[in-house]
Amino acid sequence: MGLVNYNVANRVATITLNRPEKRNALNAEMVSELKTAFAKAETDQDAKVIVLAAEGDAFCAGADLAYLEQLQQNTFEENLADSSHLKELFYQIYTHPKVVVAKIQGHAIAGGCGLATVCDFSFAADHAKFGYTEVRIGFIPAIVKVFLLRKIGEGKAKELLLTGELIDAVSAKQFGLINDIMPADELDEKINAFTQMLVNKNSGQSMQLTKQMIANVQELSLEEGLNHAAEQNAKARATSDCQQGIAAFLNKEKLSW
Repeated sequence: MGLVNYNVANRVATITLNRPEKRNALNAEMVSELKTAFAKAETDQDAKVIVLAAEGDAFCAGADLAYLEQLQQNTFEENLADSSHLKELFYQIYTHPKVVVAKIQGHAIAGGCGLATVCDFSFAADHAKFGYTEVRIGFIPAIVKVFLLRKIGEGKAKELLLTGELIDAVSAKQFGLINDIMPADELDEKINAFTQMLVNKNSGQSMQLTKQMIANVQELSLEEGLNHAAEQNAKARATSDCQQGIAAFLNKEKLSW
């Protein structure tokens, strides 16, 4: 058993943070194992959707304190390489060809809240707290800021990033940071129902192309965005999933994705 576990059931790959004694705090080794797990899921033919979960009471408490102490001794070049390591993980999740659902069974703080931010969907236990506390220790929420601005907008992002305040799950949902909240003992049932809906009702190719477009179109001008959309629309019509789906719809046949 490593710092990150990987298993597949019912066409869902579950990637689990497995450092509960450290509140699943991030260090270089855990980031590496997460990158490896998400790379594995990308090519895993048995997995159509991914769940990011965690063992223990906390989802992820951010950077490991011993790890932060070590970083103080690093050169700029070493710290840049380490920072890029985390950047690559967040980008990998955000642009992953498969839908990623975060199962947040406990507090998600700083880098841990960043992990939740880059997932496509997040479902949280009602007692979970969220926040970016970097400014309270003289640090900055640099990498996650890029994704958070896209997700919830400048005003709400400033409120979270500049205050460093923790918010409860209800507020996190109101901010648009997570999708839904429920009692902890209902989390598994909700996640299972949601992922099986994606697996059984939706085309994997369609979800992949739609997710990629959402990531790409925001940086384009209106005209560029529409041209990109038209091109993707044309390409999508040639995919096997589209041909199968339209044929089934026209013939009133039940689809099996």
